[in-house]
This record gives sequence, C-alpha cells and structure tokens, in this order.
Amino acid sequence: MTLREILNIIFLFVLYLSLQILIVRNLVLFDVAFCFMYVACILLLPAEMSLSATLLVAFVVGIIVDTFYNTLGMHAAATVLMAYVRPMVVRFQAARGGFDGRIVFSIHEMGSLNFFYYVVILTFIHHFTLFLIEANNILLFLPALIKIVASTLFTSVTIMLVQYFSRN
Repeated sequence: MTLREILNIIFLFVLYLSLQILIVRNLVLFDVAFCFMYVACILLLPAEMSLSATLLVAFVVGIIVDTFYNTLGMHAAATVLMAYVRPMVVRFQAARGGFDGRIVFSIHEMGSLNFFYYVVILTFIHHFTLFLIEANNILLFLPALIKIVASTLFTSVTIMLVQYFSRN
C-alpha cells in the first residue's frame, strides 16, 4: 500500500465515523430502521489487507462507535464478525462470477449490482449480530428480525447513495 492509499483510508474512516456519530446517529425511520453507516469503513477496505489487520481495524471502529453509543462492545462484536466473514463473501462472489478478488471495493469498480450484493450480505451479517445481541431474549426475535431487515435495507441504500455520489 502506498502512502496515498493509507491516507485515503484514514480520511474515509474519519469521515464515516464522524458522519455516524454526529449526524446519522439520530437518523431512525419509524423506530425500526437504524442507519449504521460506519460499516462502510470495513466494507471499503482494500482486498489485499491481511485478515488480522482488518480485524484490528474493525475492533477499533466498533469500540469507537460503542463509546459514543454506550453499548458495551455490541458494535465491536458485530463489526469484528463482519470483518471476519468478509473474505469468504468476497471469495463466494468471485467464484460466482461477480468480480475478481483483487478489485477495489466501490460502486464504480464493481458495478451497482455486485456492489449492492456485497454491501447487503455483509451489512445483514453485522445487523443480525448486533440486534440479536441487543434483543438478548428469544421472545424478542421477531421484533429483532424486523429491525434487522429494515436496518439492513436502510444502511445498504445509504451506503450505495454515498458511493454513487462520491468521486471514486
């Protein structure tokens, strides 16, 4: 990785975390759909980054969000799981013919449909983990499932829109 790529990644982290903490934190639709844009920090990491470095970055991002949301590690756990599963999702999509494994993760490089599948799958894994940890009871599974689906769609569409209107 070049210095420019590292600085670009750091800028994206600061941007997405600032957006999440300052603006998107209060963006909730019908008390069901929550937007967690910070997951884009992990989704947009370069493919050649090692798994251990990705997991470390995911943990740091999750802990930062947990600090501001006062959620005691729930976001960190969900984000680390999403980062752990990410290479498997990339391999699955590459084998399916969606894209090759060495691509830059952006809507402009992957195409709208492949990028949408990539974002939805990983966002669903993140939200599934997060809301089931939050529910902490089998009786709350149905309300948690509604939150998972609504929040996955809301977050995925938001990330797609930001990617669509970004420069690259």
